[in-house]
Amino acid sequence: MTEAIDKSELETRAARLVEAALKAGADACDAVAVTGVSLSVEVREGKVEETDRAEGDDVTLRVFIGRRSASVSANTMDDPKALAERAVAMARVTPEDPFAGLADPDLLLKQIPALDLLDATEMSAAQLKDLALAAEAAGLEVAGVSKSGGASASWRLGGMVLATSHGFTGSYTTSRHGLSMTAVAGEGTGMERDYDYDYQTFFEDMEDPALIGRRAGERAVRRLKPQKLSTRTATVFYEARAARSFLGHLAGAVNGAAIARGTSFLKDRMNQPVFAAGIRVTDDPLKPRGAATRPFDGEGTAAAAFDLIDAGVLRHWFLDSATARELKLAPNGRAHRGGSGTSPGATNLTLHPGHESLEEMMRAAGSGLLVTDLIGHGVNGITGDYSRGASGFWFENGEIVTPVSEITIAGNLKDMFARLRPASDLDARYSTATPSVAIEGLTIAGA
Repeated sequence: MTEAIDKSELETRAARLVEAALKAGADACDAVAVTGVSLSVEVREGKVEETDRAEGDDVTLRVFIGRRSASVSANTMDDPKALAERAVAMARVTPEDPFAGLADPDLLLKQIPALDLLDATEMSAAQLKDLALAAEAAGLEVAGVSKSGGASASWRLGGMVLATSHGFTGSYTTSRHGLSMTAVAGEGTGMERDYDYDYQTFFEDMEDPALIGRRAGERAVRRLKPQKLSTRTATVFYEARAARSFLGHLAGAVNGAAIARGTSFLKDRMNQPVFAAGIRVTDDPLKPRGAATRPFDGEGTAAAAFDLIDAGVLRHWFLDSATARELKLAPNGRAHRGGSGTSPGATNLTLHPGHESLEEMMRAAGSGLLVTDLIGHGVNGITGDYSRGASGFWFENGEIVTPVSEITIAGNLKDMFARLRPASDLDARYSTATPSVAIEGLTIAGA
């Protein structure tokens, strides 16, 4: 099925759009052509519930008339001339944006690096079904699991080409494999559910389906008979799966668009301590086999890894060309393509681990809360105020005592970042990668 991703055809589509736009009167332009094929199988209680196959092709043309711009998209290339003329006509009547424009030609990527993003393994519906059934069967074998919430296996190939009127043409192809299982434990109103999953660029890196299913079952069982906590202040631990949310909050706060609008609680903190002195956060667009790895950004510019947080100090914003111009800074290759243009954002973002295990840190803390799941999105990006529903486990003397639910954790991200301590159990599989973390002195609102 890898032949379904024909990069030469994508390059031809993008080049034709650029040529048509210039003939239609655009001062500058760029075009993106993307294609993809995906296959997924969902099973429940040993039977296939749904098999879904999708194929898609899309082209987007962005044109500039001076500082005016407009974008148009289509899923066919029957008439590039008409598409280009429509984009140019739209651009002529849009308001001027003083920061609009293509990337600086000197920043364009000169040579595409080899990043190991494509697994040639071709998956069939039968293979995906077998993987999902194996995960489900392992989850159902766990004592205390009463039923399956379903299992799903997926496979995807995608190709992308970017061509610009100032001489850049680049392309890359990616693959993605996924597997997940949800288990339900208990009966009636006392039922609890939990899940486990894995997503990888290469099939050979995927975890064993039996391990994924078994972990889902064990997680569901240990949540049975949760208790409520009284309101208190305590040390709160977030296991790695839940801790990834903090990097999401950080990424939003250092997004150049938020900084330019003045809507970030970190807008005045560049080159100042934000975390404790030992904390390091890296963003790496070139991570081999990474979930967000790419050879160039959405504008065709080269990008390198950098320490977003170095020894606790904030060192970078995420910038594309437009936000960099607005902030009078140099862009750093973090443009993401989408919709009518680009916006800045993270790639493979990693909070580097500490030296103590989660178990050692819990023993040192004595008592506290271990969060395994978060609910809602109660974060104010302007003030940093934080309030999220949670469930997990209360522990005493470093040992889990009881599962807990229906609690809310409150604080402010400025203070929480400053007190955050990472454990040693880094889970590096995903585009947002963290170990478990601990934060002292958080307010837990309970019964």
